[in-house]
Amino acid sequence: MNKIKLVEQEYTKKEIPKFNVGDTVRIMVKIMEGPDKTRLHPFEGVVIAKRGSGIRENFTVRKVSYGEGIERVFPLYSPGIERIEVIRSGKVKRAKLYYLRKKVGKQATKIESKD
Repeated sequence: MNKIKLVEQEYTKKEIPKFNVGDTVRIMVKIMEGPDKTRLHPFEGVVIAKRGSGIRENFTVRKVSYGEGIERVFPLYSPGIERIEVIRSGKVKRAKLYYLRKKVGKQATKIESKD
């Protein structure tokens, strides 16, 4: 086994739930408020893209806040992520949901759930 795989195995031991594109997730992000003080801030939205593999895997989450669309890219094994909760599973026919950027209101967040 090569050295890169050995290093990656050490960092991929973090407990990550299985989620896919179209799922609604809540990510608890660590926010530094001082030299020795942190708090958790939730970011909840629809996963519109996943890319990469291994330690380099990242995913994009989109939410609509006060009528404005916000997208954020998270590295999956980032130390800044405390935990990921899957709120709702979605059934989609695309690997990338970039078309949600043009949708407004309920159309932007409503994705049929898996049966």
